[in-house]
Parts: sequence; C-alpha cells; structure tokens
Amino acid sequence: MTVTAHPVYRHTPSPLHAILLGGTVPLFLGALLSDIAYYKTFQIQWSNFASWLIAGGLLFAGLALLFALANLIRADHKAGRPVMYFLLLLITWVLGLVNAFEHAKDAWAIMPASLVLSVITTVLISITAWIGLSNLRSGGER
Repeated sequence: MTVTAHPVYRHTPSPLHAILLGGTVPLFLGALLSDIAYYKTFQIQWSNFASWLIAGGLLFAGLALLFALANLIRADHKAGRPVMYFLLLLITWVLGLVNAFEHAKDAWAIMPASLVLSVITTVLISITAWIGLSNLRSGGER
C-alpha cells in the first residue's frame, strides 16, 4: 500500500493583495529616503516628497489592511500568523498616519520626529510584507 501525501496549501494572498502589500514597501522607503535627504539638506521640497509618498503608502497599506481583514475572517485557523500579520499591518498603518500628521506640520518643525517615525514605519512594513508574502509556499504533510 502506498501513502500519498497531499501538499498543504497555505492561504495565499490574492494577486491584488500582494501587489498592494508589496507596493507599500517602496513608498514608505522612499519617504524615509526623502526624510534623510531633508535632514541633510533642509530643502523643503524633500519634506513635500515624503508627505506624498507617505500618503500613497497609507492608501496602499489601508487597502491591503482591508484584504487582510477579509482573509482573517475567512481563515480556518485564526490564531498565530494571520492575526500577527493583520496586527502588524494595522500598527504600521497607524504609525504611518501619525507620521503623515507629523509631516503636516511646518517643514522646519518636523525633524527629528518625522525621521524616527519614517525609520520605524519602514522597518515595520518590511517585516509585515515579509510575513504576508511568505505564505506563498506550499508543501509538507498534515
């Protein structure tokens, strides 16, 4: 008698969810790089670039958060990784919103808080995207 092992397919994000999640990383990273450029040059346009990149990152992250919530509701196993992914994405979105509010101040008043928030947001979205997109593997036994 042969035993056949069927692959276990983890819940994978839809292509649109993956694009939105993956798109947040370069947007928040661009905001961080713009904040670094502003910190070094004090050219106000860098602060404006960062504000727009954060707004785009919040839009993408917000839509990815809606997909993550829908996937969490539909998931068979709600504990562990799906909850951690959703909570990390939610925390990242909230910190990004605080960062956007910080960038709404006068350009001369945003340093160094906006730079610190951009670093934290970029690190969090990178970790979140890693966790969210690493569910694409399949294999193993039940």
